[in-house]
Amino acid sequence: MSSDITNPKEFNEDVRLDNALRPLSFNEYIGQNKIKDNLGILIEAAKKRSEPIEHVLLYGNSGLGKTTLAHIISKEMGVSIKATSGPAIEKTGDLASILTNLQSGDILFCDEIHRLNKTIEEILYPAMEDFNLDIIIGKGPSARTLQLELPHFTLIGATTHSGLISSPLRSRFGATYRLNFYEQLDIEKIISRSAKILKVNIENNNTLKLIAQCSRYTPRVANRLLKRVRDYSQVRANNVVNEQTTKEALEMLEIDEYGLEPADRYILKTIIEKFNGGPVGLRTLAASSHEEPETITDVYEPYLLQMGFLDRTLRGRIATKLAYDHLGIKYDPEGNKLF
Repeated sequence: MSSDITNPKEFNEDVRLDNALRPLSFNEYIGQNKIKDNLGILIEAAKKRSEPIEHVLLYGNSGLGKTTLAHIISKEMGVSIKATSGPAIEKTGDLASILTNLQSGDILFCDEIHRLNKTIEEILYPAMEDFNLDIIIGKGPSARTLQLELPHFTLIGATTHSGLISSPLRSRFGATYRLNFYEQLDIEKIISRSAKILKVNIENNNTLKLIAQCSRYTPRVANRLLKRVRDYSQVRANNVVNEQTTKEALEMLEIDEYGLEPADRYILKTIIEKFNGGPVGLRTLAASSHEEPETITDVYEPYLLQMGFLDRTLRGRIATKLAYDHLGIKYDPEGNKLF
């Protein structure tokens, strides 16, 4: 039921687009200004000391630019970057192979770092602190520990679930930054930049605003929408990208003016119509809306909470008055909410 258009997670077909549109410097990177400023200080100080930068943890919803920031950091430091992910490191040998192939100052970027298994995580502690890797060879009484000296590297971890990172691992990061949803103006600038790279001629600023307000304030979603609007305009409107063709493309995609797709609206309607507005537990909501619990928490909830359509309480999820108004359902604050 989930749409790939507004899902902020990266899919295989996104890789080429993300690489083509990815900013290569802080000057090209639009938005997240406080994080950019702090990282700039961190990098400049490390350069003056001729040292690698401290380990960095980036967290926030998918599609907000964590991977892009990691690549910019490596470019600003003038070092190589090796990318992996928590689930990809299954065995001690996998971690050892990655770390021993790094050069001094290199960056190891680990996406979904909250999904590292505990054994790997514990081996990572001395690697981050002392740049040593302890490997146990053999089993039982004959087992022995081999200590490998590692180059001084920087680990940049990225996660959408900072709360799932253990305290010992979190404490070993010298700098931690949270990426927030983008401002409307920043999204418009991102779309304008992407349009120039993709050679899409957008007629006026109102068209930019229309795409931006449906982007869920997420660059990856904004770029996907730009592509879909471009495709529609090429096929149905002789390459004219204006307010009218953009509205027609969004209507065909069933994306409304707030960036809500059918699945978003169905979840809100389920809470309202089946559970009288809530509260309703996550698993019950997932079963009733035919979505996986993880999809609700990772894809839909962050934006619905940000927009004020949903509240999350100790007893469960609640649809707000804004959700009722948006769906055209009358709201009774006394409790009899459906008419």
